[in-house]
Amino acid sequence: MTWWEIVKAEFLAVFSSHAIVLTVFGGVVFYSFLYPLPYNHQTPREQAVLVVNHDGSTLSRKLERMVDATPQVRIIGHAHSEDEARDRFLKGKVAGILVIPEGFHRDLMKGRSPVLIYAGDASFFLVYGMVIEGLATATGTLGAEIKVGRILATGQPMSLAVKQHTPLGVNMRPVFNTTMGYVHYVVPAVFVLILHQTMLIGLGLLGGAQREQTREGVDGYWLRVPAGVLLTARLALFFAFYFVLAMYYFGYCFSWYGIIHLAKVTDLLALITPFLLAVGCLGIVIGQLIPRRELATAIVLLSSLPLVFSAGFIWPESALPVALDKVVQLAPSTPGIKAFLRLNQMGADFSQIRGLWLQLWLQAVVYGGLAWWLLRRRQLFYQHHLVGGGEPLSLDPIEVDPTRHRAPPVVGPVPGDGVGPEGHHA
Repeated sequence: MTWWEIVKAEFLAVFSSHAIVLTVFGGVVFYSFLYPLPYNHQTPREQAVLVVNHDGSTLSRKLERMVDATPQVRIIGHAHSEDEARDRFLKGKVAGILVIPEGFHRDLMKGRSPVLIYAGDASFFLVYGMVIEGLATATGTLGAEIKVGRILATGQPMSLAVKQHTPLGVNMRPVFNTTMGYVHYVVPAVFVLILHQTMLIGLGLLGGAQREQTREGVDGYWLRVPAGVLLTARLALFFAFYFVLAMYYFGYCFSWYGIIHLAKVTDLLALITPFLLAVGCLGIVIGQLIPRRELATAIVLLSSLPLVFSAGFIWPESALPVALDKVVQLAPSTPGIKAFLRLNQMGADFSQIRGLWLQLWLQAVVYGGLAWWLLRRRQLFYQHHLVGGGEPLSLDPIEVDPTRHRAPPVVGPVPGDGVGPEGHHA
C-alpha cells in the first residue's frame, strides 16, 4: 500500500466508527457551546439577599438601600428573625442573609465599629465572593461618608476632608482578564484541554478497535504496512483534523465569546504544531497499550480533573506537591496550557515560552519513538503468532483491502491479548 492508500484506509476507519466521529468532531463542537454557556454573564450579579434588621434606624435602612444599589446584590425582602431567614435560605430561596445588629446606628455615631453578620453558602465560591464584595463596597462607602461628615463638621473644606480620609488613591486595572469574568479566566485553558483529551480518546479508540479485530483473526492493513509509514499516516490524518478544530477554537470561538487573543498567527501556528504532534503520538501509544477500546474513554476522562487542576492556572504551580508537578509534566496538556495562556492571553513574546515549546517537541519525539516501537512490536508479535504455526505475514507492499483481510483458520485456541498459541507473551 502506498502512503496515501494508508491515509485513505485510516480515514475510512475513523468515519466508520460512530464513537470516534462523535468524540473527535461532535465532542469538540459540542463543548465549544456547552462549557461557556453557564458563564455567558461572566460574573454572578444581582444575588438575592434577605435582610434581618434588628436596629430599625434611618442609618440602617440607608445601608440597606446602598447594598441594594450595588450590582452584586439585590435585597428581596426582610425577615423578623434569624430562624425565619435561615429557613428560607435552606429552601434555596435566597443566596444569603444579612443581619444588622441592634445598636448599629448608636455604635457608628460613637465611633465604634459595629459587626454586620452575613450568612451564605461558601461552596458556591463565585456567588459567595460576589455578595461579600457588594456588602464590603456598601459598608465601606457608608463608613467613608460618616468619617468625612465628621471632618466637615470641624469646618474643613470637602477636598481636604476627602484627602484626610483617603490619603492614597487606588486605581485598579485588571491586566489579562480585563472583565474579571469567568469565561476569560477558564475557557482558554479548558479549550486546550478539550483538544488534548478528545484527540487522545479518538486515537485510543482507533488503536484499541484494531487490536480487538486482530485478536478476532482479522489480518488488517495495520499489520502489513511498515510501522513508520502507519505512524506518519495516522498522525498526519489526526493532525489535519485537529488543526482545523484548533483554528475553530482559537479563532471563531474566541471572537464569539469576546476572549482576547494577542498572539501572532505565526507564533500560534508554531505552538500548535508540536502540541498536536505530541498529543497525537501519546494517543497512538495509549491505543497500543489498552486491551479494549472502551478503556481509552475511561482512562482519559479520569485524568481530566487532575490535569486541569495541576496545570497552574486554577491552583498555583508553586503550591503543588513536587512529585505531582513532575508527573503532570509528562502530559502535553501541561506545557501546552501554560504556553497558550502566556502567548495568547498574556501577550508574551515567543522567546518567553521557548522552554515550553521545546518541551512539547521533546514529548513529540519521545512519544513518537515509543509509538513506533509499540506498533512494530505488535506487528512482529502477530506475524509470528496470529496464524497458528504459519509463516510471518509479509511487510512488503502488496494490494490489500484498505480495511481488513480474514486470516486463515487458527489451529488451537485463539490467542488472547498478548498471549500466543504456545503461551508466548508479547
